[in-house]
Amino acid sequence: MDKLNDRWLRLVGVPLISIVSNFIFYQPDNDARQISRWMALGVSLVECVLVWEVARLGIIWARKRYPLLNQTTPRILTQVSWFVVSTMVQRILIVYLYDVTQFWGYPMTGRAYWVNTMIPLLFVVPLATIYEARYLYRQWWTTYYEAEQLKKEALQSQLDSLKSQINPHFLFNSLSTLSSLVSENPKQAERFIEELASVYRYVLQTNDQLLTTLASELQFIQAYFHLLQMRFGRSVELNVAIDEQCQNLLIPPLTLQLLVENAVKHNTALPTKPLAIRIYTDLNNTLIISNTLRRKQNVVPSNRTGLTNIKAKYRLLGQPDIVVQQTDDSFRVMVPLIQENRYDYSYH
Repeated sequence: MDKLNDRWLRLVGVPLISIVSNFIFYQPDNDARQISRWMALGVSLVECVLVWEVARLGIIWARKRYPLLNQTTPRILTQVSWFVVSTMVQRILIVYLYDVTQFWGYPMTGRAYWVNTMIPLLFVVPLATIYEARYLYRQWWTTYYEAEQLKKEALQSQLDSLKSQINPHFLFNSLSTLSSLVSENPKQAERFIEELASVYRYVLQTNDQLLTTLASELQFIQAYFHLLQMRFGRSVELNVAIDEQCQNLLIPPLTLQLLVENAVKHNTALPTKPLAIRIYTDLNNTLIISNTLRRKQNVVPSNRTGLTNIKAKYRLLGQPDIVVQQTDDSFRVMVPLIQENRYDYSYH
């Protein structure tokens, strides 16, 4: 349990309640023993300190025994019981002392006992409410903050897991391409290795980032497409038409690579009927990747890492989901571009 930090509340509250109490309880009859208002204020201050500190002990004890947010009810009941009993006992004893000694110059009536006992309770109730409200707010905020931190850590863990899937996936497909080239064209395979090293450098640099600019992704996809052309020649075509104002918008790294890779993997590509891939943006700043749809007769095994990975990233980043549209002759994926001021950097 945290230390009860209420110094300023006590420094302000005790004198204030003492003044109000003195105004309520001071009587002209007190002049019979030359007890001035200043002396009466001093007595009121001592009484107020006593009531406050005893009540405060009950608060500390109740919080120590029932510290949790889900223990609010027993904690409040314990405090209320303590306030009522301790305040009544204190006030009855003090009034009895005044009565026996006739400190104020007159005996205390039965009504005086009731008034001097019940009115302090009216001060203790709002005082206890302030203490408990502050305590509940701090508990709620701590619980909320910890829950948010756990949520972010879980999201970050999932994102890291998704990012770790890309490298092996990309490397496996690149090595498959290289394996084909080694037997078909060794010299081209050598060039492919050089290009692959350059492309993989980008993968290593950006895969630790949650987002990158569309401009960077487009530069990378041009290099990656160069690798595809080294294998397929004119059997694959790429057309890029991006609005200039979208260049600085954000996108998860390797999104384009995964979508282009899927297009090549699942469709036939022939010089007479090239696989046409188009990357463009619309008026809503949505990135669209489309390709002609001509499924291979021999179905290529797939673990669906590409689209699943992209969808999961957008979900975890709190962004709109991607949209997949398919017709008889085309396949299109619509990817929302992310504005920098709408991205939660707390996930870094």
